[in-house]
Amino acid sequence: MKINKKDLTFFHLLVAPGVLVLLLFSYLPMFGIVIAFQNFNPSKGFIFSEWVGFEHVRFLFELPDTMGTIRNTIEISLMKIVAGLVVPVVFALFLNEARIMWFKRTVQSLVYLPHFLSWVILGGILVDVLSINGGAFNQALQSVGIPPIFFFGDEFWFRIMIVVSDVWKEFGFSTIVYLAALTGINPALYEAAAIDGATRWKRTLYITIPGILPVIVLMSTLSLGNVLNAGFDQIFNLYNPMVISSTDIIDTYIYRMGLIQAQYGLATAIGLIKSVIGFVLIVISYRLASRYANYRIF
Repeated sequence: MKINKKDLTFFHLLVAPGVLVLLLFSYLPMFGIVIAFQNFNPSKGFIFSEWVGFEHVRFLFELPDTMGTIRNTIEISLMKIVAGLVVPVVFALFLNEARIMWFKRTVQSLVYLPHFLSWVILGGILVDVLSINGGAFNQALQSVGIPPIFFFGDEFWFRIMIVVSDVWKEFGFSTIVYLAALTGINPALYEAAAIDGATRWKRTLYITIPGILPVIVLMSTLSLGNVLNAGFDQIFNLYNPMVISSTDIIDTYIYRMGLIQAQYGLATAIGLIKSVIGFVLIVISYRLASRYANYRIF
């Protein structure tokens, strides 16, 4: 079959805007990595700023807040990853058992909707609902004699709120992935198991879960690349000085160092370290996905 070069040119033109955006906003800014090794001065630019080598990296680990920030990032990320894997699987299994199609589709659409909302909007909703002064949730607790919970001032409850709200926002998207995997299971397996007298629970345990296990393994391994991404948008819109010691993450640390305190070199060094570690974790996760879930990109 002969390829028409005019058709290829048309498709290349379609791809060109996306490639241009990728180059401008993803690859071109990489030259800014040199700021991590400079005492960067915006008035002097990249060329004339003083070169300090690895001084920012050394100074970074001498700061008292650095290790606490890294620990917070890993702890919050792991909690989100575990909850973000368990909840969608359980919900997909329950939703898959629904036999009324309009109900199943409605619920699926409703749980998917929060995925499209920004944390600016959801942050305002959470403040209104969970506020200790007039929040709907705390008013409901007080109506049954339970003391109100200071979600935005108690470090323990703030972390719980962060994890739960993140799962609520994103589990609908993951649920769709697992529902799609459930459709790939051969119905004959269920029919044979039912004839043999297997209960619905036994069919779920020995047919459904093993049937979607490769997808669960795949999603688990790919999530390793997000260990250092605890969710800047969410935490930045919700945290405050009362809980900053337990919820300050790498991204908010970079924001304060770079944009608030104008320590550009130090902030870039933190971001570079995070990017290098994240790249290594992504490579490891893809290796694991290729080995245990037969998932390959290249």
